[in-house]
Amino acid sequence: MLYQLYEAQRSLMEPFSDFAQAASKLYAPGAVWGQLPMAQRMAAGYDLLYRLGKDYEKPEFNIKSVKVEGDEVVIQEVIELDKPFCELRRFKRFTDDPHTLQTLKTQPVVLVVAPLSGHYSTLLRDTVRTLLQGHKVYITDWKNARIVPLSEGAFHLDDYVNYVQEFIRLLQSEYGNCHVVSVCQPTVPVLAAISLMASRGEQTPLTMTMMGGPIDARKSPTAVNNLATNKSFEWFENNVIYRVPQGFPGEGRRVYPGFLQHTGFVAMNPDRHASSHYDYFKDLIKGDDASAEAHRKFYDEYNAVLDMDADYYLETIRTVFQEFGLVNGTWDVKNPQGEIERVRPQDIRNTALLTVEGELDDISGSGQTKAAHELCTGVPAEQQEHYEVKGAGHYGIFSGRRWRDLVYPKAAAFIAAHDQPQKRAGSTTRITAEDTIRAPKRRVAQAAAKAVRKTTVATKAAGKPAAPARTRRAAR
Repeated sequence: MLYQLYEAQRSLMEPFSDFAQAASKLYAPGAVWGQLPMAQRMAAGYDLLYRLGKDYEKPEFNIKSVKVEGDEVVIQEVIELDKPFCELRRFKRFTDDPHTLQTLKTQPVVLVVAPLSGHYSTLLRDTVRTLLQGHKVYITDWKNARIVPLSEGAFHLDDYVNYVQEFIRLLQSEYGNCHVVSVCQPTVPVLAAISLMASRGEQTPLTMTMMGGPIDARKSPTAVNNLATNKSFEWFENNVIYRVPQGFPGEGRRVYPGFLQHTGFVAMNPDRHASSHYDYFKDLIKGDDASAEAHRKFYDEYNAVLDMDADYYLETIRTVFQEFGLVNGTWDVKNPQGEIERVRPQDIRNTALLTVEGELDDISGSGQTKAAHELCTGVPAEQQEHYEVKGAGHYGIFSGRRWRDLVYPKAAAFIAAHDQPQKRAGSTTRITAEDTIRAPKRRVAQAAAKAVRKTTVATKAAGKPAAPARTRRAAR
């Protein structure tokens, strides 16, 4: 019933939100009522009301280009694999410059496993944009469970693990190898996926970089950890799980609604959010467009949330935060064939491990991610590194200045140190290109002119009159 009430409230607020947006424009400078007393304050107030009441949809990555060694490279998003609950999204890079293309060809392949914990994968936009400067990047773009029809079945934590393995195998078949970067929640299922591949004797990724995740949630427990341990499994099942209401493709699906997750996020720091919105109001009055736009960008992302399938959410609570199945060695995963396999991180031997933690992380406490080193005893010591980012909170280790200036150089150097030449699976030849090269326009013109000159010479040699000069210029 709570989900239905929320949707009713959202539908009721929609016309008021639209009105607030229109009113803010009427009072804006240069508009109809823009010259009235207090007009700027009225415009700012209505704008704030609009943003507090509007519905936030899934944002776009909106990465159009990046610079690679000083050259502007165009980015095109491509869905490489479409699964019921996730899209494997590639950020394909294009260039006309042969030297830059050669650079792109040899750069490492990175699979970024994004969190499925309430926000969309676009939360890692800055992570992706930075990685694209020196890597071929793929990301797991998780779908909102309320748009997945019931006919697709449920989504379990085991399915998450199996998805990750499938994505890794796909990249290995394409390039021969890959690297994996996991941020926050997926550090646990990613470690499980690679462990299972190692136990079967499969090829594993060259490296795994784990950032701010609850590998061992018993260490330095945070408010998030305490909520999961202080409440019973039955409490979560009875109090936070609801069915998707009518009007959505996933009608009837049991989910943990995104609006509940968002409420929890805000409740962790209500004063900070209230202060941020008041500062936004003052920035609008002052005409500080840069600060106002920064606020919009942050909250466009922060307020956009998705529903999670109930089975996945509840199993994550039980396995990661209540039973600590990974660190206790008691976690069993069902593979796509229906077989039960035990997760054994100690079986990993050929995948280097880098863990990253933020000194001030209030979501995954100190030592929780570093615990991966205690589990991966089969990885040689010289292939293991840990990095604590001074002054960084949870988001600072994968977004913002500290990510770009401190974490990324460390992660890029680690990946480069363990990278290997790429080649197609089953082939002895190295891969020849990452992307299509398009000849620059000036070279096309030069080639056409050269062809015309050859034709003219051949014509003269045959004793036939050459084409008029005007015709030759047009051909060029």
